[in-house]
Amino acid sequence: MILGVYWYFKFPENLYHFRFFKFFDGSGGHIDNAAELVTRVRVHSIDNLKKKLEELKLQFPQTYLHLNINENQMIISTGNYQLFDYYFQFALEIEALLVCENAVLVDFGSPFESQFTKNYHPERKLFKNIEYRFIQMVNSDSKKNNAENFSIRIDCNLPLARKKDFIHEVSQVCKEENIHIFYYHDFDFRDQCNLMLFFTNGRQYKNHIQVVDINSFGNKINHITQKYPLHFGHFGGLQYYPLHGPHVKLMVDQEYILHQ
Repeated sequence: MILGVYWYFKFPENLYHFRFFKFFDGSGGHIDNAAELVTRVRVHSIDNLKKKLEELKLQFPQTYLHLNINENQMIISTGNYQLFDYYFQFALEIEALLVCENAVLVDFGSPFESQFTKNYHPERKLFKNIEYRFIQMVNSDSKKNNAENFSIRIDCNLPLARKKDFIHEVSQVCKEENIHIFYYHDFDFRDQCNLMLFFTNGRQYKNHIQVVDINSFGNKINHITQKYPLHFGHFGGLQYYPLHGPHVKLMVDQEYILHQ
């Protein structure tokens, strides 16, 4: 699984600039469509461009690519529900190919009848079913440059006297499991504390994608919890909800993770 900074609802302003591609934002709810980068071009040799795109796709195995062809025109799209940086890097490298092929941008308003389509899917080995019910997968609100982040959240409570040791052990697990961001919110009351733990990563680039084995992480967290008088979920009512924080233990790309 890939955690970290991504874009879906809005374009990453000030980070990427495209000559050919147009960004189509994602829509949640009942519409539920992916965010996409799409272009329509005309080239002299469709076969040559298709071959080069297939070769380029091999360098970006985590991405999705869709080609729609009509004679000497091609609609090229890449997208997902989480566009990490490597998606935008993929689109930039496609644009470099289009420049080399002397591609001409074609307006989407003119008629287009598809004669051939081809889909190239991301590697499936990154996806696993989550075996631990205490793990929640959450998305953040908008941060710098319209970024969001995809995180693991765990809610729990334990005696206040054991909190420091527990947080330290969890931090060590993060380092073992390729998780580079760990922060938490808390609420201490009498001799107990409620915790809301967040685990994620920073921006994900083509040559620096951090894959997390979600069940290996869950197994280690589960093992730690056996050593403490810990319960998942929060103790008491809303007045004890863990709103204090965030308390940062591990952090990268902070401006894309936390509000400044």
